[in-house]
Amino acid sequence: MLVSLTVGKVDAGVTVLLTQDKRLIEFPSILLPPDISSGSIVDITVARNTSSESAAEQRFQALQDKIYNAFGAALPSTPILRCRNATQTSVVLEWDPIQLATADLISLSLYRNGNKAGIIPKPLQMHTTKISGLAVDTKYSFHLVLRTTAGTYTSDKVEVQTHKMTDLSGITITTGILPQSMRENLAVAVDRIGAKIVDSVRIDTTHFVTTEGRGIQWEKAVEMNIPVVRPEWVDACEKSGRILGVTKFYLDALRPGPPAEDRPGTASQQQHQQQQQQWSSPAPQANPQVPAPAPAPAQAPTPPAKDKDLPSPPPATNGQGSSDKHEEDEEADNDYAAVNKEEAVDGDDKAESDDGEGENGEAADETAKEESEDESTSKVEGKQQNLAVHPKVASFEDADEAEPSPVSRASFQDVAL
Repeated sequence: MLVSLTVGKVDAGVTVLLTQDKRLIEFPSILLPPDISSGSIVDITVARNTSSESAAEQRFQALQDKIYNAFGAALPSTPILRCRNATQTSVVLEWDPIQLATADLISLSLYRNGNKAGIIPKPLQMHTTKISGLAVDTKYSFHLVLRTTAGTYTSDKVEVQTHKMTDLSGITITTGILPQSMRENLAVAVDRIGAKIVDSVRIDTTHFVTTEGRGIQWEKAVEMNIPVVRPEWVDACEKSGRILGVTKFYLDALRPGPPAEDRPGTASQQQHQQQQQQWSSPAPQANPQVPAPAPAPAQAPTPPAKDKDLPSPPPATNGQGSSDKHEEDEEADNDYAAVNKEEAVDGDDKAESDDGEGENGEAADETAKEESEDESTSKVEGKQQNLAVHPKVASFEDADEAEPSPVSRASFQDVAL
């Protein structure tokens, strides 16, 4: 197609061309001949290049195929879940490695009975998980949900039923340090109960059987909180026909021994202990010594009675002797002071009233003095007799005795009044 155009204005970059119907067309100046100017007429031929068009189309289709093959041909694989092992209270699940193709992983979740149980940590490295704390002899359903940038993929549901207490097929044992004979007997017992033995500690290992707490496998079992028991635990489970607790079969647990009468050397040891006890214990006394009665208190000598006999004082009981003696001492002191005061007053009165009385008055005064001295002397003698019969020390000792001993009665009767 040939088109004639008139050059209107020429600039460095763009030239304005005019059509016959007076339309303006901006055209690149670099595509025009170099000797044109305003008013020049140029002819422009326009045609379709089909060969170039087909080549470009082929190149575009090749690019589309390459992009599709690189990013759209491979899709993430659906997780395949299965049960690896089941016990009375736990289940071990495993799945194939996750294939994401060109997609990016968002999360991998585990569902139990239709409810989300948790998110699997490190799903690209971990391919197993253990669910504990389940009920005995109960059916459960599990499935995985994979979320990626290419979409969400759900695995098929897996139904698992936990074992009964009498089903020992779920026991998986890893052995540690054992004698060869004990290891062979353990393998036979494990086959009889339907359990299995593995070489290393794994996620499905339920018990670690050993006689010594050392070694790499033992350390791994302790780190994974796997019960470490003695070989007797397998024999006990076989005898009882059901799974037993491991508390009594730990390495550091007390081991039940044979009865005392069946142990060798037990009878001789008991006899030896009895002989040692007999030698160490003191010999029994045939005639126990009876404590001798306390000697009677010393008796003070009693002076002979001058005028008249004094009445015998009543025996003191418990703590009354000391109090009665104290009262008698106070009365005697008071009487003695009163007599002396009366004598002094009488003497003064007599001296003032009559200084010239005869011998009769003096004789009367001497008689009064002698009577007062006799009374005071008799009271002092009674005080000494009380002290002799009931001394102060005896009052504290007699408080603990209900009745005086025969010796004390005899000493009381021998007192001369």
